[in-house]
Order: sequence, then C-alpha cells, then structure tokens
Amino acid sequence: MQDLPKNKKIILFDGVCNLCNGAVQFVIKHDKKDNFRFVALQSETGIEICNYIGVDQTKIDSIILYNPGVAYYYKSSAVIEIAEELGGFYSLISVFKIFPEKLRNYIYDYIAKNRYKWYGKKDSCMIPTPELKAKFL
Repeated sequence: MQDLPKNKKIILFDGVCNLCNGAVQFVIKHDKKDNFRFVALQSETGIEICNYIGVDQTKIDSIILYNPGVAYYYKSSAVIEIAEELGGFYSLISVFKIFPEKLRNYIYDYIAKNRYKWYGKKDSCMIPTPELKAKFL
C-alpha cells in the first residue's frame, strides 16, 4: 500500500453511520497533532486497506485503526488507541485496558449492533467540506 500518507494513523469507519460520523468529527476537532486520516469502510480505499490487512470489511461491524507498517486495532482496542493518541483528558480512557478485551468488545458490539436504530443511518457516505478534504483518503 504505497499511496498512504507517511506517519499518519488511518481510521476506517462506517461512512453511513451517524454515530460513526459523529465520532470522526469529534476526533478531527480534538486531533491537535494532526495524527489521523479517515476513510470510509465502504470506499475503494477502505476496501483496499481491509484486503491488505486481511479484514473482511463485509463482516466487520467496527471502527478500525490502522497504523501502516506497524499494527491495526479494531473495536474497543481501536477506541482506546485513538483516545490515547488524542492525549490529555481523553488518554484516561486507557484505564479500560484493565478489563478483558472480550468484555470490552461485548459492550462495543452491543452499541454497534444498535447504532443505526439509536442514531440513524445516512443514504450515502459523508462528503467532507473543502477544509476537511485533506483529512480523508
């Protein structure tokens, strides 16, 4: 995967999920060090990254944090890694690492399963504003 930006972590998200889009907007607002880039799981780039790291995006009901050449995280582990990277108050979320990943992911899966019912769904992926376009792949 040659075209990915250097020294950036990539957040793959459900582009039609209102909760996911809200989370992306939150990260953009608080990403003071400009560490993240974003790509919808449904996009060509999202599918290409998932294929590259061996994740079937049609069966994934999660956010994925991909650190090119290093590692990838999904579900609750991705959320914790993102929060730690944001730093400050948000890094306190890392305290949840004391809980077994299976328990954290059970809660994550419950929210993911109900996200469309609770927060709604868009007909298509979000179109970033011209100011934010550089943050999306």
